Amino acid sequence: MTAGYRIWAAACAAMAALMLAVPVQAKDRAREQSGDILKTMEHVADWELAHPDTAFHPATGSDSASPLGWVVGAFYTGLTQLADRSDDARYDEAILALGAKHDWALGPRPFHADDSEVAQQWVWAYDRKKDAAMIAPTRARFDAIIAADPHDSLLMTRAPGGIGGCFRRWCWSDALFMGPPGWVALAQATGDDRYQKYADREYAATTALLFDKDRGLYYRDSSFFGKKGDHGEPIFWSRGNGWAYAGLARILTMLPASSPSRPYYQDLFLRMSKALLPLQKADGTWAPSLLDPRPDTPPETSGTAFFTYGMAWGVDHGLLKGAGYRRAADKGWAALGRAVEADGKLGWVQQIGSKPDAVAADHTQPYGVGAFLLAGSAMFDLARHREHGKTR
Repeated sequence: MTAGYRIWAAACAAMAALMLAVPVQAKDRAREQSGDILKTMEHVADWELAHPDTAFHPATGSDSASPLGWVVGAFYTGLTQLADRSDDARYDEAILALGAKHDWALGPRPFHADDSEVAQQWVWAYDRKKDAAMIAPTRARFDAIIAADPHDSLLMTRAPGGIGGCFRRWCWSDALFMGPPGWVALAQATGDDRYQKYADREYAATTALLFDKDRGLYYRDSSFFGKKGDHGEPIFWSRGNGWAYAGLARILTMLPASSPSRPYYQDLFLRMSKALLPLQKADGTWAPSLLDPRPDTPPETSGTAFFTYGMAWGVDHGLLKGAGYRRAADKGWAALGRAVEADGKLGWVQQIGSKPDAVAADHTQPYGVGAFLLAGSAMFDLARHREHGKTR
């Protein structure tokens, strides 16, 4: 860990302990109704839509609020799931207006996965409106990538601006959320299997390098091989694994049961679920560094939201058996609720980075809200099915 992380950890130990000591509210003990979950999702989304200036890179001081980049794009991915469940047309309209304003374009870097994250939203819009213009730039970009057929090494290289080397492929765990779901969605929307085959090939290559089969977790990238944390533990970043885990759930949502690609992704999802379940903390969160043995790690919400989403989704779809996964989802959602301020701001979101780092109560980012909305969508579905007598 960095020196800054160690200093911060000591300074906020009391704060984390206080969060853990907060009395469990009645709604944390009983499973929420679907209507309450939806209201919470809308409250948090409304705050984010009203504060588009929250995307900021603390390390460089740069504005990261590009609507075609991953920071904001991940929020809109979550917003699509809220739009699918809310009767309020504002959420649909926000996504459609964003796409129309930018002519359904992707980010400027042709190969970088971060700059194709928004493809997920544009395919979602196409599925609703059946307007081919909404996916034309995505098809052109993905066709060009297939034609170029990059085979650069997946070992991490720090290319300037992330425009060359391994960044021409999916060489870091975050990319498994930013890239593959858009490719899978486009394959399903168009019936063109080339997009699915490319996603399958590249996903498998990344996983062969970064997935630790013994631990069931992803290294963030190859530069973390052999690195240890302050307590001698291997470094498996919570949000880095959260991106991969949530991406798997999204891919499985898109793939029909008959797809020959499905068993591969389902097996990975089950293996990660089994690994993540015992790593949840007593307060319902997952630590910024998943194998950090301390009980008082801060209640980081972006990784926790992604894991809550995956587990709730897996229970709802009959993939995760046993009461432990449902309890984990309930505890995770309750912890996320405690991180929402009265005005709807989501706190405790670790800032932009590539490893476990400092996080505080007032830290927020659009991608954290996107993860929260994904978690809420799966919890909403679970609650609705329970209310209609369809519990798993």
